[in-house]
Amino acid sequence: MTEDDVNTPDNQAADSGEELREHEVRTALLDLFAEVGTVTATEAASRLGYSSGLCSFHLRQLARHGYIEEAPHRGGRARPWRLRRRTPAADGPMAEEQFGDLARGLEDESWQRWLTQRDEAPSEWRHDEAFSAVAYLTPEEMSRVADVIRRALAPYQDREQRPLARPDGARPVALITRLFPLLPHTADGADQD
Repeated sequence: MTEDDVNTPDNQAADSGEELREHEVRTALLDLFAEVGTVTATEAASRLGYSSGLCSFHLRQLARHGYIEEAPHRGGRARPWRLRRRTPAADGPMAEEQFGDLARGLEDESWQRWLTQRDEAPSEWRHDEAFSAVAYLTPEEMSRVADVIRRALAPYQDREQRPLARPDGARPVALITRLFPLLPHTADGADQD
């Protein structure tokens, strides 16, 4: 914990307009969420090598700024956290953009880690499935393609919250899809066919 962290008021609200500064513990926690889905401060401390108190402090900071939320649980002292389920209409365009930037940064960082550590993975996990395509779509068609992808992934989504639903040998796998229009390279912005 840094001096700045100690001097930051605990009651600072997410909508105070003050941006959460980058911090190595918070970055490691967000990376861990991307990997495992749901964690407690004790689990994070065990996985990351920090104290549970330090992890708890930074988890509360991430929650206060809207990056994570408490995950559903059945009582007890354990307080599991997960990445916040975003509702763009409620958060507004600025929050959506900041969260999108954060998510893309974590995706890129995870991809680079995969490339450097792939040879250390068990042999059956030393490959990846990557593809890209360009398709000419209308905005409505682009939305339909995104919906088809979401529906294809739906049967696997509950495994994040329900570890017992995971088959033997299942690991977290990054599934990254970015659908966006390709903008022309011309200086005047005119469309090209």
